[in-house]
This record gives sequence, C-alpha cells and structure tokens, in this order.
Amino acid sequence: MELEKSFDPKHIENRWYAGWESAGYFKPAATAEQSAYCIMLPPPNVTGTLHMGHAFQHTLMDALTRYHRMLGDNTLWQPGTDHAGIATQIVVERQLDQQKLNRRDMGREAFLERAWQWKEESGSTITRQMRRLGTSCDWTRERFTMDATLSRAVTEVFVRLYREGLIYRGKRLVNWDPVLQTAVSDLEVVSTEENGSLWHIRYPLELPDGSLEDPDEALIVATTRPETMLGDVAVAVHPDDPRYRHLIGRHVRLPLCERTIPIIADTYVDLEFGTGCVKITPAHDFNDYQVGQRHHLIPINIFTLDGKINEFAPEQYQGMDRFDARKKIIADLEAQGFLMETKPHKLMAPRGDRTNTIIEPMLTDQWYVAMEGLAKRGLGVVADGQVKFTPDNWAHVYNQWLENIQDWCISRQLWWGHRIPAWYDEDGNVTVAYDLAEAQQLSGKTNLRQDDDVLDTWFSSALWPFSTLGWPDDTPELKTFLPTSVLITGFDIIFFWVARMVMMSLHFTGKVPFREVYITGLIRDAEGQKMSKSKGNVLDPLDLIDGIALPDLIAKRTTGLMNPKQAESIEKNTRKHFPDGIPAFGTDALRFTFASLASHGRDIKFDMQRCEGYRNFCNKLWNATRYVLMNCEDKDTGLDEALPLAYSAADRWIVSRLQQAELSIAQAFANYRFDLVARELYELVWDEYCDWYVELAKVQLNSSAAAVQRATRRTLVRVLETMLRLAHPVIPFITEELWQKVAPLAGKQGSSIMTQPYPIADSTKIDQSANENIQLLKDMVNACRTLRGEMNLSPALKAPLLVSGDRQALAHFAPYLVALAKLSSVDIQSDDLPTADAPVSIVKDFKLMLKIEIDAAAERERLSKEIARIDTEIAKAQAKLSNPSFVERAPGNVVEQEKERLSAFSAKRDSLDEQLKKLN
Repeated sequence: MELEKSFDPKHIENRWYAGWESAGYFKPAATAEQSAYCIMLPPPNVTGTLHMGHAFQHTLMDALTRYHRMLGDNTLWQPGTDHAGIATQIVVERQLDQQKLNRRDMGREAFLERAWQWKEESGSTITRQMRRLGTSCDWTRERFTMDATLSRAVTEVFVRLYREGLIYRGKRLVNWDPVLQTAVSDLEVVSTEENGSLWHIRYPLELPDGSLEDPDEALIVATTRPETMLGDVAVAVHPDDPRYRHLIGRHVRLPLCERTIPIIADTYVDLEFGTGCVKITPAHDFNDYQVGQRHHLIPINIFTLDGKINEFAPEQYQGMDRFDARKKIIADLEAQGFLMETKPHKLMAPRGDRTNTIIEPMLTDQWYVAMEGLAKRGLGVVADGQVKFTPDNWAHVYNQWLENIQDWCISRQLWWGHRIPAWYDEDGNVTVAYDLAEAQQLSGKTNLRQDDDVLDTWFSSALWPFSTLGWPDDTPELKTFLPTSVLITGFDIIFFWVARMVMMSLHFTGKVPFREVYITGLIRDAEGQKMSKSKGNVLDPLDLIDGIALPDLIAKRTTGLMNPKQAESIEKNTRKHFPDGIPAFGTDALRFTFASLASHGRDIKFDMQRCEGYRNFCNKLWNATRYVLMNCEDKDTGLDEALPLAYSAADRWIVSRLQQAELSIAQAFANYRFDLVARELYELVWDEYCDWYVELAKVQLNSSAAAVQRATRRTLVRVLETMLRLAHPVIPFITEELWQKVAPLAGKQGSSIMTQPYPIADSTKIDQSANENIQLLKDMVNACRTLRGEMNLSPALKAPLLVSGDRQALAHFAPYLVALAKLSSVDIQSDDLPTADAPVSIVKDFKLMLKIEIDAAAERERLSKEIARIDTEIAKAQAKLSNPSFVERAPGNVVEQEKERLSAFSAKRDSLDEQLKKLN
C-alpha cells in the first residue's frame, strides 16, 4: 500500500496503459441498454507522427470519452488512420529515388506493393504515440481508410452517386501540381506573400479590316504572369470605364502570337488596379475561367502537365519550362517594343504544400460530384439545430462555404488510393461498376481498361462516421452509434471534411453524422507565433512527456538536412527557444496544460511554464495523498457506520465545496469548456483541499475525541477518492495510481478507477453555514499572515494574537488559528484591543493584533534600508521599460514580466511607507 516518496510519471504510465488496454476497458458495452456516446477520431495520416495539434485535440476527446464512460454511457471512441494519398505517395517515391528507382519504371502493381510495405512498417507509429498520451480508443475496432470494408463503402458510394447522376466526368479548371502531376485540393495549396513584378504590356489595336491602328494606339495590360499571355483569348475592361468604353467590341493584336483577340466588358475588372485592362486566360486562371464562361470564350491551354510550354504556343517557346519561358517572353516583348514598364509588386503566390512548387490552374479531364442538392440538405440540418457548432460563430463559416459551393473534383492522378471504379472500352466509352465483372456485363465488352486515377483522400474521409461502423451493412454499431455525439476538429477543415461528412451521411444514411461540432483553436508558441521547424519553436508532445537534452534536440531537428545554412539556422533558433532543452513533464501534466488552454479562442498560446505549473500540481496531489495514507492507513476511517462520527464545520465545508466543484465541472464538460474543468480541479485540489482542508484536518486529528478523528479521516479519504475520480478524465495515470491506494480506505472496490462512477453533485450536501464559517476562518488566518508580513516576522517566530469579537466563535477558531497562522496563543479580549504601536486587522466584527514588542528605532532603520533597496529596483525596472529598444525587441512575455515586477515593487514601497508612518 505504501506510496513512493515522489511522483515519477514514467514509472506508472506504461504499466497502467497496458493494463487498461488488455483488460478491455476501452470497448463499448456489449448491450445497448445504456445511452450511447460516440466520438470519431479524425483519422491522422497513417505514415504521420503525433504533433501538438493532434495531442491537444486527442486530450480533449479522451477527456470526454473517459467522462462519459464513467457516467455510465455506452461509450465508443472510434480510432483509425487515413491513407493520405499524396503524402504517402511522396514518401514512397522519395525512398525509391534514393535507390535510383522510378515508380513509372516499376509499374503500378510493384509500386503499390512498396507503398503497402511502407504502411505496414511505419503505419503504427502514430497509434503507438497516441497510447503514450493515454488515449482510450477502442483499438480492437481500429480502421484504415483502405481496409477492405471501408474500400467497399467507397465503391458503393461512387457507384450510387454516378447512377443517381451526381458524379460525372468533365473538363474543368483545377489546382495542378506540375511536380506531382496531379490535381490537388485547395487545402493543399498554401498562398504566401512574395515579391514579384507587374509587367505593363502593349496590345496594339486593330482596325475592322484587320490592319493596325497608329502604333501609339494600344491597350496597356498589366500582368504578374506574362508567360500565360500565350493563352490569352480576350482583353477585358470595366463596362463603366470611360477610358475604354468606346473600344468594347474592337480587337487587339496579341503580341508574340500573331493572333487577334476581342475587347470585352466585364464587371470583374477592377478599375483601380493596374491600367484597368485585364488579359483573359481562361485555361490558366480561375477568375478568367469564369469570365470566359460568361462570354463563351474558348480556352487555350498552353502548358503540358509537367509545366512546360506545349504545341498551342508559338514554336520558339515550345518545350521550355514555364519560368524559363517567362524570361524569354519578357526579353522578346522588350526587344519588339511591347514592354512599357516593369514595377515591383507584392503578390500571393500559390504553392503546393508538399512540393513548394507554384500551383498551376490547369484544364484537365476530371471526375466531379455535383454538390448543389447535397449542400442544401447540409445547410438545412445546421439551420434547424440537428448539427450544432461550438463556438457557434463557426456555423456562419460552414454556411458561407455551402452557400457558395462548387462541384467537387474527386479524381487525383496518383497510384496510392482508392482507384476509381470506371472502365473504358477501345472507343473510350466509360462504364461505372462495382467490379470488372459487372463492368464487362454492363458494357458487353471484355477488353476493358480501368481508369488510372484514384479518388481524393477527402472522398473516403467524408464517409468515415458511417463506413467505420460497418455501412453499407445495417450493423448493430451503425444503429447504436450513428449519429455520433460530437466531432472535435480544427477550423481549417470545416469545409473539406466536416461539411462533406454531413452531406454524405445525410444522403446515404438519412442521419446527420454527429450532433455537435467542437472547433478547437490552433496551437501556437508562447509568443503567439505559428510553430515551425525553421523558427525552431516547434514542440514534439513526446519530448514534453519524456524530456530531451539540448544536444539531442538539435540533432533530432537537423539530422538529414541537406542544406547546411538551414541546419545552422534551425540550431540557432532551437538554442534561442530551448536553451536548457526540454524538461520531462509527464503525460498528465501535458494533458492538464492542454485542457487549461482549451478556451473558445481561435489561437492558443502554449507556454512550457504552464506545463511546469501542472507538473507541480501533480506533485501536490501525490504528496497530499501520501499524507492521507500515512495518517489513515490501518486506522479507523469511518467504515463502520455503527460508530459515532462528529463532523466539524471544516468537514462539512470541504464536502460542500466538493459538490460545488462537481456541479461546475459537469456544466463545463457540457459546454466544452475544458479550461474551466481544469481550473475548477486545480482550485479544488490545490487551493481548497491541500492548502486548507488538510491543514485544518491536522488540527482535528490531534483532538482527544475519537468521533472527531474518525470523521476527519473519513472526510479526508472520501473527498480525496472522489477528487481522483473527478480528475481522472483529464489526468488518468496519476489518478489511477493514487486511487488504487486510497479506494479501500474509502470503502470502494473495483479493478480500475476507469470503471468507477463519475461523481455527481448532491445539492443536499451543500452547507451554506459551513461555507460561511470556514470563509470567516480563512479570512482571519490570512489577516494574521498579512500582519506577520507587515511586521516582517520570521516564519519560525510564534507570536501571541490578541483578538476581540464573538467569544464562542473565537474559541472554536483558536486551535486552527494557532496552527495555521503560527501563533503561540490566542488571547480573546473582553473589550476592545489595547492601544499599541502595532498594526490591527479588521475581519467583519473581529479585530486582530499580534502582540510583539518592537524596537522602534531599529525597525525605522530596517524599513528605511528596505525602502532604499526597493527604490533601486524600481529605478532599474523604469529604465528598462522606458528604453524603446528593450520594449520593441524583447519577447512580449519578458516585457510583461518587467511590468509586473515594477507593479509589485511599487505596491511594496507603498506598504513600507505606511509602516514607517505608523512608527513615526
């Protein structure tokens, strides 16, 4: 039963997690008699590793899962991983590249074998890391988006949508990555502000007979992409622009191309930007594509799929890389007198998040889902409250996206993923079917070729809430757990994932996929900066759990980097942010930190100092438990109900305070205010139980009355045992370890805290009289401590207290005051306090004064010296804060700390002045 002297997280975490999992505690109930509670894990990339965003969200999901499991709900946290089409294919291709191999030389089947091999080797990394965090998913139900059962669901959805006329193949403009040579989603395109140029180019006006006007007659077109002019099909001006209104319907000669293109009017043109004339290239710009559609312009695609100039451009540019072509085009324009000027210009450059190459809008044949009808149903269930967002402002973002929805491009030119179930005959006729045999039967042809494309990763992810529960079969899990209870995810994928799950689930099951969506903020560093490897401020959750020395941290971040300058920069920034490496905080402290930060804000500043504070909290809980065990083991803890119990006001107060905490925590969980759950736990355990009740209990345990001692021990162990259950969803490891020791003393039985009921508040135990009584005692103790501070008494010195007021109350409080305020005695005065040169504190109807003989001259000298020291510190702080260099360059938290120091010194100075005045 003995507890180790100090809390060692590493010692207990692996042992308890393995025990929980092997005992089957993470599984839902076999029967559906209880109310169901289900959370779907947003499937992380199968080949990924746990990052801070994962760890943050997984902590919140696990807290809810453990909470509802203990409430008695039939609870399922459904885990799984995503095949991550592009990410995984890039990893495997890079491995092949190191072996001087190419996927196209290998062929599709051999490449896919390598990809599956890589998935088997590294696919369990992130789930192992999740276990380190204490996540209580039902791992026996773990799914992978390319499992046979989930792949069957994907095929079922595609075929049904196609046969319903909701999936079609068409030529549209898509985001195209010329390096990967595939369409990519908007989420995989990162737009960053970069320095570019704005080129002003002359487009000569033509007369109706096809001859050129006066050489000076031309439209000046401003563009940031001169290479795409080879695909121009028009020049647009605003219909209300007086400069050009008379030219609408005329034609210009396209420089370098010897083509004639029309001047059209369109309100898309911004009169204020550039010259007010815009080149229209529908095949290579999304806005231009829309203009082209309105004016029935035929697009001209001038790029190959790998970003080179194709045969539809003038011969001299064909085969050139797009950016090499840009240089030659600019030179040719200048040589032929078409380039009027070049201006520096800031622009948003769209780059692929995996390749960092400029993404090219490209006209290609792709598969699409028609979204309009699906989106209407998706909007309806949010409008009528079937799906609720927390915070509710995110519903507006969801609605905006669905109200302006475009058809969804679902095909990708990759090999890793769900291959599109469509087959072509020799004439290019397509047949969509469940398999080749059905395609042959439907088409009447045997020589069929399957479509080479795979489906967008988000297509299978959109089916996650019901495909993981066994759909298209009508399984017991589907009946029990759909709709799921809540989805916890980030705001960046509300459209890409959340909205699509709503639409797909409604269409195929008739049910919403989840009743609530809790949108979390983005984890940033302590300064509010985005975490990135280059800044050196990125954190690995496992480093926070286990700790890592600075040299190891630098090696971890720089090993394998080919660029020495990049490695040097990362090392420098790592040393700046983590000069002493990262201490080991343990899983519970990290989880408590995440919970405490989970407000409803958009950005979350992660400060390691808070981790340290919550590690101290765990130590405090551990030490308090050691005290309780030392004083209650092998002693009477009130288990025999026949023996008398004499509860004190302090006993009734801590039980009352426990009920209030239980009420607050239940409300906070209901509102997804994990920060308030953490705060209530912290205040109850540290501020109330450890700092006050344990100290009051020490007095009571010295009582000569057995009934008082028995009631005190009973209260100590029962409140502690309840607090451990209350805190378990947030800090599962330490609470399990301590509960095993405390539970028998409280008369509790069970193999794990996980299987115990969650504490529910009992309003009949809220004792207002005891609350007021102990608040008065606290105020008196604090008043005595303040008096000691004002008089600069040594902590070792026990002074007598003179006090006037209600004698009965004072007699009751006296033993507590002696112990908690370090007094030698409490002298209750019949009348008012005697006149003396000592400070007096007033607490309600009570007056308190410490009886200390003071050497006035010596005390004046001491106070004067202390005031001089404080004045020096104030001057230093003021000098720093008045220095613009310090205020502008120092980190924000350092400046804030300096302001707090100045404020504290100023308050101390005022207090010392007051003491000196009293002496004088």
